[in-house]
Amino acid sequence: MIIPWQTIPEQTLQNLIEHFVLREGTDYGEQEVSFEDKVAQVYQKLKLNEAMLVYSELHETVDIKIKNQ
Repeated sequence: MIIPWQTIPEQTLQNLIEHFVLREGTDYGEQEVSFEDKVAQVYQKLKLNEAMLVYSELHETVDIKIKNQ
């Protein structure tokens, strides 16, 4: 189930994004991306509808899915 990111309290959304970035890492090729920059990038992708929050009823978890991956 897709959850509109705008309905999530700001601190909860921040925590979800940070958890996602920590799982994914910050090393993306030739240029190192800082944790803070990667968090900002994921937040921007949510705002631009390039990423979405997805709730898994089976696992009772929320994850972020990037649309081009």
